Amino acid sequence: MVDLELLAYLETYLTENRRERFNHVLSQRTKHFTVATEDVYQLHNTSAVIRSCDVFGIQEINIVEERNSKRIDREIAMGAQKWVDLNRFHSVKQCLVDLKGKGYQIVATTPHTNDCLLHEFDVTKKSCFFFGRETEGLSQEVIDQADCYLKIPMSGFTESLNISVSAAIILQHVTTKLKQTDIAWELTKEEQQEKRLDWIKKTIKSYDKIVARFYEES
Repeated sequence: MVDLELLAYLETYLTENRRERFNHVLSQRTKHFTVATEDVYQLHNTSAVIRSCDVFGIQEINIVEERNSKRIDREIAMGAQKWVDLNRFHSVKQCLVDLKGKGYQIVATTPHTNDCLLHEFDVTKKSCFFFGRETEGLSQEVIDQADCYLKIPMSGFTESLNISVSAAIILQHVTTKLKQTDIAWELTKEEQQEKRLDWIKKTIKSYDKIVARFYEES
């Protein structure tokens, strides 16, 4: 539970433009959709997906590092990792269990016998879009556990896209369609308060000292 008096106090340390920016961005954030990357080798690809999540209002991204464990490339993510929540997993199984426990259907972004074209996708379902390794694609475990298989229509000779490009195309499409529905896709009031406090903590210098002074004077 967020201390609302503390939150109001901390917001006085923000400029009016920053406060308005936080409010606007939070109003567009969602957990109705999330993204998972599975052992992506090239750091810039994971970082670019994180950036796309921030741009299209996806609050959480799930990163599976079963084989490859690397620090997120801050230069490529361009600070997006400050605003998006990163859930990191050491195994695909652990990630799948967590996501299904939260009520997400698993969407494998890969061609499949029973695949669905992007424009046909049902955005009303709470979904996690899984993206696989650059050369190998998704693991058999994800494919076997998937509830849906999603494909981006292509008309050229090239049969695949870079995962960061695929993620951007899919997220732009599904978030646009989602916001045209009557679904309550926004973060709850409590989630927005928690995230605002988190962002303030990452923005204000000497945060701990300011908080300590607030409680001393309360």
